[in-house]
Amino acid sequence: MTMKRWIWIPVLVLLVSCGQSGQNTVRLMTHDSFSVSAELLQSFEEEEGIRVVLLPSGDAGAVLNQAILSKGNPLADVFFGVDNAFLSRALAAELFEPYHSPRLTEIPDGLQLDPEYRLLPVDYGDVCLNYDKAWFAQRNLAPPANLEDLIRPEYAGLLVVENPATSSPGLAFLLATIGHLGTGGYLDYWAKLRANDVLVADGWEEAYWGHFTAASDGTRPVVVSYASSPPAEVFYSETPLEEAPTAAIVADGSCFRQIEFVGILKGTKQRAAARALVDFMLGWRFQEEIPLQMFMFPANLNAVLPEVFALYAAVPQQTAEVDPIDIEVHREEWIEAWTEVVLR
Repeated sequence: MTMKRWIWIPVLVLLVSCGQSGQNTVRLMTHDSFSVSAELLQSFEEEEGIRVVLLPSGDAGAVLNQAILSKGNPLADVFFGVDNAFLSRALAAELFEPYHSPRLTEIPDGLQLDPEYRLLPVDYGDVCLNYDKAWFAQRNLAPPANLEDLIRPEYAGLLVVENPATSSPGLAFLLATIGHLGTGGYLDYWAKLRANDVLVADGWEEAYWGHFTAASDGTRPVVVSYASSPPAEVFYSETPLEEAPTAAIVADGSCFRQIEFVGILKGTKQRAAARALVDFMLGWRFQEEIPLQMFMFPANLNAVLPEVFALYAAVPQQTAEVDPIDIEVHREEWIEAWTEVVLR
């Protein structure tokens, strides 16, 4: 997932080992953007008598590859970070054992994509276009309202995207165009974006902090980012803000929803502890930390959003849909076709 996200995400605690001697130890393998407060993790350890070792291991794709390569001798007990772009690959590799957590009753059915309960949803976020409000206001130009607007001549040279071959949000945005326009229309759309001088960055940080006018000295007032980016701008602003300086474009079909999952790896010798950790991650205490720790939305319906999210985060009513199986089967084909049209 993966994506991943804002460079200001709190530094991850690599190892938490407080509590009583003789505790069970459960190893949690994650992507590098996973974050949880030391205080919350310590409270879980003390209450459950379980020591948690966190193993951050790269971006989502790299972590999944490690898990597949070590399938016969798993590096961890629990795995967090598979998203719906890699869901089918993870399930086909038969890495996870089923676990029907009692917390699933608190999570919407629409987020539960594995009917066998091998991967359980923890959080979700929408990859959307973001724009610089002040830039458009100063030029008396209406911001783009949807994907189609960006191929109009008045928006030439305004958009920066991420390469789907090297960036998780870049891949998610490519999938948004496929879900919205279909496999017969997305390449024509991208050809028109290229003709309209789209800029392609390798990753999110380069795009957002290097080219987006609201966050840098760049020249692009529209960027592929997240629906949670505007509240993040408010939360981390050095000067208190009454409104977000950016906004997400959430017209129907313009965003792609990433869902992140947790699963228990086959071969664990700590099944009870692993299940307790999964239940904890799906429970409201952990879930309520997700927005300001990882800038994703909690999957648990009972989790209360922080005020900054409630005020400034836009949620698409209808996201672009692409079946996870189709993503697995066609991902490399779609990326190669995109590369031919946009970069060559």
